[in-house]
Amino acid sequence: MNRKFGSGAGRGRKIATKLVQSGVKFDTDTGAVSVPIYQSATFAHPAPGKSTGYDYARMGNPTRQALEEALAALDGCESAFAFSSGMAAIMAVMLLFETGDHLIFGEDLYGGTYRLMDWVLSKFGLTVSYVDTTNLAAVASAVTPKTRAVLLETPSNPNLKITDIAAVAALCRKKRILTVVDNTLMTPYLQRPLSLGADLVVYSATKYLGGHNDLLAGAVLTANPRLADELTVIQQASGPVLAPHDAWLLLRGLKTLAVRMDRQQENAQYLAEWLQKHRAVEYVLYPGLHELHPQADGPGAMLSFTLRDGELAKHLMSGLEIITFAESLGGVESLITYPYLQTHADLPEETKKRLGIHERLLRLSVGIEHCEDLQADLERALGQKR
Repeated sequence: MNRKFGSGAGRGRKIATKLVQSGVKFDTDTGAVSVPIYQSATFAHPAPGKSTGYDYARMGNPTRQALEEALAALDGCESAFAFSSGMAAIMAVMLLFETGDHLIFGEDLYGGTYRLMDWVLSKFGLTVSYVDTTNLAAVASAVTPKTRAVLLETPSNPNLKITDIAAVAALCRKKRILTVVDNTLMTPYLQRPLSLGADLVVYSATKYLGGHNDLLAGAVLTANPRLADELTVIQQASGPVLAPHDAWLLLRGLKTLAVRMDRQQENAQYLAEWLQKHRAVEYVLYPGLHELHPQADGPGAMLSFTLRDGELAKHLMSGLEIITFAESLGGVESLITYPYLQTHADLPEETKKRLGIHERLLRLSVGIEHCEDLQADLERALGQKR
């Protein structure tokens, strides 16, 4: 039986308020404002045949439950499942499918999702077609009698293309297949795919939801009772659940998501407009530079840019003092990534070339530092002598 958390609680409140209130009033016995960390692997039974509602931590833990309740409220659904990483969350979704099933993936997506399919799931008879999900006709053409789902990211990673979630979801309903949206870059603060018709939403909560580069976590959410029942079994049977301390850290991170994201978006917009005019930059990819699709409440805080000089792109990171050259994204600290050799290194060379993931492309996760300091850091690195 799936766990329902009553998404009606707090209905009508703004999402910034829901974020701050995450976990508050969960512990009604003591009135603790902060959810306790229930660091226990097992729970005592009051008597034979009776339970407190918790038996073994893989099956359920109060700290994790508080987090899952908060996540469900944010996305406006009744069922949320917390996992040990974003890839564990995606793997849980993939376990909904069977040998012989066909899936459609957005072609411009996180390299780890590609690796999961190419290295692992292909061994079990799942097949995949990679499609530009911004092209609805291309998605429709890729559907076969064995297709079971479309998985997309919007904005995509690293090219930040915008897919119309509602349009894809409508197509999928017509074809009787599932729509899965990786909403990591937007978070529920800016975009809520379930309200647009998606069946499942996936997060790498390591990123913006946690926000401090200090935990690994993932989440899957759905408003579909049948899918929730199946995910309950998958979560409990496969075992990659989120540990209590990480669940607590993630709850704490959620409380500041709105203020963090507001600042990060402001900084990203400032830097995107400045980079667009820089002599060393060929072009900038950032949703805030174009008319925003109405499905989102903001452009997010990720941007990519291509330099004119390939050698400068390779060496730029060594000239940065504030921005850190590291994988991942979404934390309060600004991070820069070289997708060609890092996050998307395992994509076939011809695929990378077709998608524009080349040696001159850099991806910037904009943090909450002062925008003028970030600008000065980039200016220094872009003007360095080699």
